[in-house]
Amino acid sequence: MSLNRQQVMHDVLDRKPKLPKRPDNKISTYYGENVFNKFVMRSYLPDEAYEGILRAMDDGTPVDRKVADQTASAMKEWAISRGATHYTHWFQPLTGTTAEKHDSFIAPTGDGRAIEKFDGSLLVQQEPDASSFPSGGIRNTFEARGYTLWDPTSPAFVWGETLCIPTIFISYTGFALDNKTPLLKALSAIDTAATSVCQYFDKNITKVNASLGWEQEYFLVDKALFAARLDLSMTGRALFGAQPAKGQQLDDHYFGSIPQRISAFMKDFELEAHLLGIPVTTRHNEVAPNQFELAPVYEEANLANDHNLLLMELLEVVAQRHDFRVLLHEKPFGGLNGSGKHNNWSLSTNTGVNLLQPGKNPKSNMRFLTFFVNTLAALHTHADIVRASFAGVGNDHRLGAQEAPPAIISAFIGTQLSQLLDDLEVNIKHGKLTPADKTALKLEIGRIPEALLDNTDRNRTSPFAFTGNKFELRAVGSSANCALPMTVLNTIVAEQLEKFKVSVDKRISKGVGKDESILKELQVLIKQSKNIRFEGNGYGDEWLKEAKKRGLSNLKTTPEALTVWGRKEVIDLFDKMKVLHPAEMEARQEVEYEKYVMHRQIEANILIDMARNTILPAAISYQNFLLENIIGVEEVFGKKGKTMTFPQRDILTKTSTLVNELYEALSNLKENKIEVNGRKNHHKIADGYGTVIMPLIEELGDICTQLEGLIDNELWPLPKFHELLFTR
Repeated sequence: MSLNRQQVMHDVLDRKPKLPKRPDNKISTYYGENVFNKFVMRSYLPDEAYEGILRAMDDGTPVDRKVADQTASAMKEWAISRGATHYTHWFQPLTGTTAEKHDSFIAPTGDGRAIEKFDGSLLVQQEPDASSFPSGGIRNTFEARGYTLWDPTSPAFVWGETLCIPTIFISYTGFALDNKTPLLKALSAIDTAATSVCQYFDKNITKVNASLGWEQEYFLVDKALFAARLDLSMTGRALFGAQPAKGQQLDDHYFGSIPQRISAFMKDFELEAHLLGIPVTTRHNEVAPNQFELAPVYEEANLANDHNLLLMELLEVVAQRHDFRVLLHEKPFGGLNGSGKHNNWSLSTNTGVNLLQPGKNPKSNMRFLTFFVNTLAALHTHADIVRASFAGVGNDHRLGAQEAPPAIISAFIGTQLSQLLDDLEVNIKHGKLTPADKTALKLEIGRIPEALLDNTDRNRTSPFAFTGNKFELRAVGSSANCALPMTVLNTIVAEQLEKFKVSVDKRISKGVGKDESILKELQVLIKQSKNIRFEGNGYGDEWLKEAKKRGLSNLKTTPEALTVWGRKEVIDLFDKMKVLHPAEMEARQEVEYEKYVMHRQIEANILIDMARNTILPAAISYQNFLLENIIGVEEVFGKKGKTMTFPQRDILTKTSTLVNELYEALSNLKENKIEVNGRKNHHKIADGYGTVIMPLIEELGDICTQLEGLIDNELWPLPKFHELLFTR
C-alpha cells in the first residue's frame, strides 16, 4: 500500500458518526415545514386565491393574473420567513436531472435602497437560457430562448436559502424540452380515459389519478476512497476490480443491523426529507455490502416524481456532510447486486377507490378486472415501448443479473390470478349469458380476493409484477428519472382504455347487456395478452427460448432499445394521445443516442487514463521489485538461487504477460474508438460503442483486475472492493 493509500485508509477508519439534531422526536411536528402546501396556503392566501389554486391543482383550471399575484406575494412572505433570499424555477431538462437559476427577491429603489419583490409574472413564467440544454435538434444553439412555466400541482418548497418552484420547460416554439411536460400530458390522458371507463361502474367518479410509489436503492462509499478512484468519481462505477473474498454470498447484509455511521446519515437525510414533505418511511440494508434502500408512502405520480428527483439531490448533499458519496449508478460494482428504482403504479379515483384493488362484491371485482386486464393488454401491445422507457447505460450492466429483471418484458400476476384469467377466458359463453352463467361468473369473480391472499410471493426476475393492489415496474434503474417510464405506462394504458370503451360501447349499441359486453371484451383481451404473462424464472435459458417462441422482443442493450422511439406506430401513438409531438419524439431519441455515446466515451477515456497512468506504472514498479529481488537472491546464492527464485520468476512472467496484454488492449481500444467516433450519425456511433467499444472496455478492465490480483498491496495504488464496500 502506498503512503497516500495508507493515509486514506487511516482517515476512513478514524471516521466517527455525526449525529443529526432533530427539532423534535415527533416527526409530525416538523413534517412539511419547508413546503408551501395547502395548509400554508390556507394561512397565507385570501379565500379567492386559495380556491383558485385548488381549482388549478384539482381540475387544471388556468390561474388568472390576480390569483397569481396574490399567490406570489404570499409565497414570498412565507419563503422569507423560512430564511429564503432567492427564488428559482426548478425544472427537469433532458439531461435526466434537474436544473435551476437563482434570482434574489430584491429590486433596487430610486433612493439607493432595495425592497423585496416577487409578483405573479415572475411566479408563472421565467426565461432561462436554453442554449446549452439537450434538445435533439428542436432548437439551434444560437437560439437561446426557452420558457419555464409554473406547475401549481406540485408545491413550491424552500431548500437552503432558495424558494424552489416546480415548472415545466418548453422551447420558444412550444415544444417540450423537459421530462415533466409529457408526464403531465400522460396523466391527463389516463385521467380522461380511466374516468370514462369508470362510468360503467360508478357515475360519481369524475377524476382518476395515477399514483407512484418508488423504492430507491443506492450505494454509499467513503468520500476519500471515492476520490481516490477516478472511475468512481467520473463515471459512477468501478470499471474494474477484483471481487472481495467476502461479498454478498452470505446474505448477512440484507436487512441486517445498520452501521452507526450509516444510521447517522440516514437519520439526518430523513430529517431533511421530512422537512421538504417527502414521506420517506422505509430504510434498510440491501443485499450487497454498503447497498441500501429507502421508500416513501405512494403519492400522485407527478408529485412523487418531483420528490424522487429532489431526494436524489438531497442524498448527495447529506452524504457529503457525513463524509460519504452516494452511488446511484445501476451497477457500480461488477459481480454484486445492482441498484434499481422499483416504480409501484396504480390508479385511484376521487371517491377514494384504488382501481387495482379487488373489492368485496362482484361489481367492484368486475371493475378491478377491467383495469387489471386492460393494463396487461397495454403491456402486451406496447412491450417494446416499456422496455425503451428504462433503457440507459447503467441499466445495460444491471438487467438480467443478481435479482434484476431481464430485458424481455413480461408480467407476473401469480398462479392463482393466472388460473382465474384462464378460467374466465374459457367460461364466458359466445352466445347470450343465461342466469346460470351469470351466477357462475359472479362466483368466479367473487373469489378474486381469496386468490390474492394465496398469491403473496414475488418474482424478482419479473420486470412488471402485480403485488396485490398495484403493478410494480421493477426494471427502472436507480439513477433514472421516473417521468419517462411513468409517461409511457400511463399513455399506453390510456390508449388501451380508450379502445376498450369503444369496443364495449359498440357491443352495447347492438343490444348486448353492459356486464356481458364488458366480460366478452375482457375475454378477448385475456386471450390476446396471454403471451405477456410469465410466472417462472426470467434468468433461465428456457425463458429465452420460450419468449422467442411467443414472439416477445429481447432488446438487450440501450442502442437496440432506442430504435423503438423511431418506429412509426410509436410516434403515431404518442401523437394521437397528445403526449409528444413527432418532432419531440425524434428529438428525444437523438438526445438519448447522444447521451449513451457520451457516457461510453467518458468510460473509455477514463479507463485508458487509469490503465496507462495508474495501473501500468504500478505493474512496472512491481516488475522492477521482482527483478531486484531475483537478481539479489541469485547474486548471493549463485546457481542455487535460480531454484530459490522460481516463485518470483513465475509471478514476473505472469505480470509481464499482462503488461503486454494491457498495452495491446489499450492501443486496440484507442484505435477502435477513433473508427467508431467517425461514423455518420449518433445512431451508428451508439451501436458501435455498444457492439465494438464495450467489449474492449471490458477486456481492458479484466486485464487491470488480473493485475490487481498479482501486484503487491503496498504497490497497488487504488482502493479495492473490500475497502470500498465495508463501512467501519
